[in-house]
Amino acid sequence: MMQRPPFRPEEYSLKETRPHLGGHAAGDKLTSTYDLVEQMQYLYVRVVKAKELPNMDITGGCDPYVEVKLGNYKGTTRFFEKNNNPEWNQVFAFSKERIQSSVVEIVVKDKDLVKDDFIGRVVFDLNEVPKRVPPDSPLAPQWYRMEDRHGHKVKGELMLAVWMGTQADEAFPEAWHSDAASVPGDGLASIRSKVYLTPKLWYLRVNVIEAQDLIPNDKTRFPEVYVKAMLGNQVLRTRVSASRTLNPMWNEDLMFVAAEPFEEHLMLSVEDRVAPGKDEVIGRTTISLQHVPRRLDHRLLTSQWYNLEKHVMIDGEQKKETKFSSRIHLRICLEGGYHVLDESTHYSSDLRPTAKPLWKPSIGILELGILTAQGLLPMKTKDGRGTTDAYCVAKYGQKWVRTRTIIDSFTPKWNEQYTWEVYDPCTVITIGVFDNCHLNGGEKANGARDTRIGKVRIRLSTLETDRVYTHSYPLIVLTPAGVKKMGEVQLAVRFTCSSLLNMMHLYSQPLLPKMHYVHPLSVMQVDNLRRQATNIVSTRLGRAEPPLRKEIVEYMLDVDSHMWSMRKSKANFFRIMGVLSPLIAVAKWFDQICHWRNPLTTILIHVLFVILVLYPELILPTIFLYLFLIGVWYYRWRPRQPPHMDTRLSHAETAHPDELDEEFDTFPTSRPPDIVRMRYDRLRSVAGRIQTVVGDLATQGERLQSLLSWRDPRATALFVVFCFIAAIVLYVTPFRVVVFLAGLYVLRHPRFRHKMPSVPLNFFRRLPARTDSML
Repeated sequence: MMQRPPFRPEEYSLKETRPHLGGHAAGDKLTSTYDLVEQMQYLYVRVVKAKELPNMDITGGCDPYVEVKLGNYKGTTRFFEKNNNPEWNQVFAFSKERIQSSVVEIVVKDKDLVKDDFIGRVVFDLNEVPKRVPPDSPLAPQWYRMEDRHGHKVKGELMLAVWMGTQADEAFPEAWHSDAASVPGDGLASIRSKVYLTPKLWYLRVNVIEAQDLIPNDKTRFPEVYVKAMLGNQVLRTRVSASRTLNPMWNEDLMFVAAEPFEEHLMLSVEDRVAPGKDEVIGRTTISLQHVPRRLDHRLLTSQWYNLEKHVMIDGEQKKETKFSSRIHLRICLEGGYHVLDESTHYSSDLRPTAKPLWKPSIGILELGILTAQGLLPMKTKDGRGTTDAYCVAKYGQKWVRTRTIIDSFTPKWNEQYTWEVYDPCTVITIGVFDNCHLNGGEKANGARDTRIGKVRIRLSTLETDRVYTHSYPLIVLTPAGVKKMGEVQLAVRFTCSSLLNMMHLYSQPLLPKMHYVHPLSVMQVDNLRRQATNIVSTRLGRAEPPLRKEIVEYMLDVDSHMWSMRKSKANFFRIMGVLSPLIAVAKWFDQICHWRNPLTTILIHVLFVILVLYPELILPTIFLYLFLIGVWYYRWRPRQPPHMDTRLSHAETAHPDELDEEFDTFPTSRPPDIVRMRYDRLRSVAGRIQTVVGDLATQGERLQSLLSWRDPRATALFVVFCFIAAIVLYVTPFRVVVFLAGLYVLRHPRFRHKMPSVPLNFFRRLPARTDSML
């Protein structure tokens, strides 16, 4: 087995950077509108159309296309057959840092079988090209007379616009880029930057109340009836009705996820379970979601009866039976008061309810500059060498963004900036980096999956307002071979708050909308609905152009976060221990006080104790003052950087290879039986320890119950007599005296202590528990 490289924490740490953001040249308008990225200069050529082109073919006419040449770079438009006045309206962008020529040449050619014919050209000197920076209006295209290779005017004109601009230009996202010259035409769509919006998701509640006048096929038996509901790929069933009659009742809720526009219909069928594994349809109905009422709170809506249609087989074809009087009683509504969870609740990016009238005003703006990546590893092999075609995806709220793909670069420079409205600071933005495996077009790359390079999460509540954070984040992925650093991505983030008062007020509000607390969903319902919402989002985004593919969406939404992992279980256990460690430390410190390890400290604690007993009104002010002083003291060491993926916290670097292999196993498992048996035995061993701890906790609780249960009559009699005597003593003794004496007893000197357990502890351990009755 190959030895794992030594773990070096500095490789996985966050690094602060100082990029040249926004181009700080005097008078540059870019600094106010696109100021979280580095300026990248481009030469833009917009080829609009041509007119009066000469006939080049023997049969007359020509098949024109345009070739834009700048040094070694060459971009071409599509060609038109037999068209002397073609219109292309295509934009070409050439990176200024790669320009190795002083002129740009726009050539019109005639497509031919053997050799394309030269029609004419227009040449521009780059020193005379105007500069344009948004928000300047776009440069208006002009007609240019074409000339031949010797500079003589020829027939035909070309409408063009040529200018120097930056990545802030409106033409940038749709432009052909010189660094993508090797990408074939059918793959160009997959490398462009794009903004996506997830569909508006609703919870659909179907309250199945009852059915009437059912006509089962077999009238000699009482029917076992249930209702099956389908919405797209989602299928839910009610339980079998307890009233085995022709008028069954259920009063059961079925919850679905529906997406606008409502293209799918809700289909319900009443079915009779005639035998195990054999069901017969008694009647069906189809309901369009366009006409379903929408509710914003928990008030009940009016229910409605729907007629059931019976489908009978006539000559091998399904036909509706016209004389059929059965009907079903339903209460259906689209729930606007819930937030449809499509991502893990631990790092949600949006918590608003579905219905827009319930939205509260935004509290600020989140700006993200995706700058560069450094040290990316080769993700695939092309022409015998490693290569990476990287792009970024960022997700916050309903808005997803995708940067353009930088071809064949381990240090890609995107320098793209995006903006989101923020409605809650306790939300998370997720940025993922991926390798594009679809540069050859959809058909040639059929079955290929874009490879994940790494992911970054940033919680907005950890950011100071109006500060620009520029850091290089490690891109870390977990593979079956162990944790692996794939490179670093450099980001610039700024959270601007429009109303500090509104943001502070949000900290007193519930995290989720009101309906989640007034009419809560079960844990199982939330998990099932989240899975359905994720499927809908990935399907819709996968139909966009360029598509945001399923593997990308699932990775960004952490679809597999609920799967079992020994590594995660260990990490969560040590997280709990990290939370409990301060309490354990306080308990150890108090034990040292009680045993007089440091006599001076113990005496001071005695003095403080006496003061608090004499003046109990100082107890709460003292506690809160102490917490205030701790908070002020820790302000000096407050975190200056946003959190990032922590391999040590995740126990990624110490995980055993077999544990990682188990984590990456499919569900259900695809491993050989002997490995599955070994893992099952290991899981039984771990579960056995957990079972013992849970049993011990149950035993202590049952001993408390047995104090008054008379299960041990002598122990209960002793406890009852003790309680009676204690009630009399505490009644006649002032409370301060009791507390004072109890405190002195707890803090007594070791000379008055015994190594044997105390009397109350001995008594408690002798109490009976129900372990005697366990098999």
